[in-house]
This record gives sequence, C-alpha cells and structure tokens, in this order.
Amino acid sequence: MTFWKAYIQNFRGFDRNIRLFLFASLFSQIGMGVFMVMYNLYIQAWGYPESVNGQVISMTSLATAIALIPAGLLSDRYGRKSILLIGGLVMASTLLVRAVVETPFWMITMAFFTGFFMAFLQVAAIPFLAEHSDPSQRIHLFSMNFAVITCGQVIGNVGGGVLTDLFQFVFHFSELKSLQTTLGIGGLLSMGALLPLVLLRERPRPTVSRSSSSLGFRWHDKKGQLKLIGKFTLASAITGFGAGMVIPYLNLYFSDRFDASHSAVGVVISLGQAATALAIIIGPLVVSRMGEVRAVVFLQMASIPFLLLTAFSHNFYWATFGFLMRQALMNAGNPIIQSMVMARVDDDMKGFANSVNQMVFMLGWALMGPISTGIVAHGGSYWGYAQVFCVTAILYVVGSAYFYWTFRSKSQSRPGPESQTIPPLKG
Repeated sequence: MTFWKAYIQNFRGFDRNIRLFLFASLFSQIGMGVFMVMYNLYIQAWGYPESVNGQVISMTSLATAIALIPAGLLSDRYGRKSILLIGGLVMASTLLVRAVVETPFWMITMAFFTGFFMAFLQVAAIPFLAEHSDPSQRIHLFSMNFAVITCGQVIGNVGGGVLTDLFQFVFHFSELKSLQTTLGIGGLLSMGALLPLVLLRERPRPTVSRSSSSLGFRWHDKKGQLKLIGKFTLASAITGFGAGMVIPYLNLYFSDRFDASHSAVGVVISLGQAATALAIIIGPLVVSRMGEVRAVVFLQMASIPFLLLTAFSHNFYWATFGFLMRQALMNAGNPIIQSMVMARVDDDMKGFANSVNQMVFMLGWALMGPISTGIVAHGGSYWGYAQVFCVTAILYVVGSAYFYWTFRSKSQSRPGPESQTIPPLKG
C-alpha cells in the first residue's frame, strides 16, 4: 500500500503540464499500438510480398534515427511544446494517410514520414517532463510515463484485433475494408493527442546570447557534458545492438520454432508489454533499496537467465515465461537511466542527449537485423535463434559491466563556468 500511495501522491503533485502530457501520450500510443499489429496484415491483405513489410519497418526505423539529433537540437533551441505539436500533428496525419494508400511506394514513403516525425515526440518528451518536475519526482514520473506508453500500446494491440474482427464478422466488411477502418480509427486516436498538447504551457526559454552558436550553446564550453553524454550513449549502443538482434523478430521466433498461430503470438507480445509496464512501475522501489546504478545493473543482469531460457527452450510455455521475465526486467531499467541522464545534463542539452541515446539504440535495431536473420537462416529455427539470443546475452553482460564501471563513482563533476558538483549517484 505504501508503494502505491507513493505513486498516487506523486501523481497528485505533478505539474498540470505533466498530467496533460500523460493523457496525450496515452492517446498517441493507443493509435500506434493499432498500427503495430494491424499494418503488416494490411500490407499482406493487398497480396504484397513480405519484403514490403520489411521495407516499411526498416524505413520507419531509419527515418527515426535520421531525425533524432536534429529534432533534439531544435527542441533545445525553440522549446519542447512546439516540437511535440509538430511531431504529433504530422505523425497522426501520416497514420491517417497510411490507412488508405494502396501502393508499396506510398506505403514505404509514408512510413518514412511517420518515423521521421515520431522522433520529434520521442526526443522532446523526456526533457519536457524533466523541466516540469522536481528531481525527487523523476524516477516515479519516468516510470509512470513508460507504463502509460506500454499500456497504450497494449490497448491498441488488443483493440485493433477486436475491432478488425468486429467489422469483418459482425458488420460483414471485407478483410481489407475492416483493416482500413481499424487503421483509420487508430489514426484518429493519435490525432486526439493534439488537444492535450495544445493546452500545454511551456516555461520561458533562457535568453540565448548572440555569441552562442545557432543551436543554443557553444560546443567548446560543453566538452565535459559531451563526454558525459558519450558515456551514456556508448552504454545505450551496446544494449541497443544486443536488443536489435532479437526484439524485432520475437514474433517470428515464436512462429518459426513453435508454429504458433498469429493470435497466440499477438497475445504473447501483448503480455510482454503488460509485464514491462508492471516492472517499470516497480523500478523506483528497486532504486530506493539499491541506488540507481546498482538497480540498473541488477535488473539487466537478472534478465539474462530468462533470455537464455527462451533461447534453448523446446516448450512454448517455458519460452513464453522466459520472454515475459526478460522483457520486464530488461526494460525496467530504462526510466532509471533516463532519470540519471536528465539529472546530469544541462537544460540546453537535454534534448540533444536524449536524441543521441535513442539514435544509437535505433541504429542497433536497423544494423543488426541482417546479421540476425542471416544467422537464423543458416542455423535454423532452433540453433539459429539460440545463437542469436546468446550473442544478445553477451552484449547485455558487456553493456551492464560497462555501465557499472563507468557510473559507479559516488559523484561526477558537472562542467560549466561554476564547476558545479552533481548530486551523488546512489550506487
């Protein structure tokens, strides 16, 4: 009860802007959740080959990676609200267009624009939350934000399937028409996020002197900050490349190894998101007992046995159990890391720091895909996936060890004209 009271008390104490943002995030993620499950079926319903699905996924990830750093710099320079509004409006508009386009060219092109402007939301969100909260609130706030994102996607995943079946079997729409209608509803739900975003009130931006760079800060004055961001980025890159080996292809893993039905795979993936939401909410409790650095390392290392259980399991239910535990434990550390970054990076570089970290993670997903699929094609549905999961486990161990040895010190010096000292790490 004390644990849940802490969340309730923190929510009541959140700034009005934070509450509005969480509602906007929920609507946006429900719409995206619909597309995550239904859009590949929509492409399939047109009779296009699986390569079109692959190109759509790759183009979305590539566009996000390209846009992350420019979007982060723009948010530092011109404010979070404007970037959130532009990203939300254009992304929701592209989803509506994607519900009706029929040719692979436009499917891939609009996927690029979705991914590009999705980056605007991703990079501005965390700095916006950090700027409207106290440091004591951020662990709970970032955990709650991750939980809202995950729950929104679960609702979209499940709701998309239910709506499609409803339109097809109750209202007797064709399969294609059912999918188009469901995707259109998903786009409208994402559009519903705009009202809370419009109502946001942004804090005044600090005045930028003429001697500053066009990006809002002078790079030569930020060497220490850039070094700190580089450390976080390397840690993100190692785990991102590990995740990129397996996470985008977990649906294929369950289908190939266990011949699971599409509905069974959808249920498993949705359960994984629900488990992630629960673990993320519990994250602050782990931090209160172990400190930030040790909590991150403990959660990441605890996920590895379950990753290996999934890798070598011959049983669908044991593999599902391993997947759910790995998903929950590994992702529970993400809000903790974000809280650490936001606490140690200057306000005029928060967007840049967030964008760089997300960019390298997305690149890991984009670059490791061909390697992962090549290993599986060569090794088969059992040993191929087992090898891929083992590579991921090794990268997780390396990433956790690097994170611990880099951030285990009790204090870090924060660069700047006054040589401030940052609050000590609790690890």
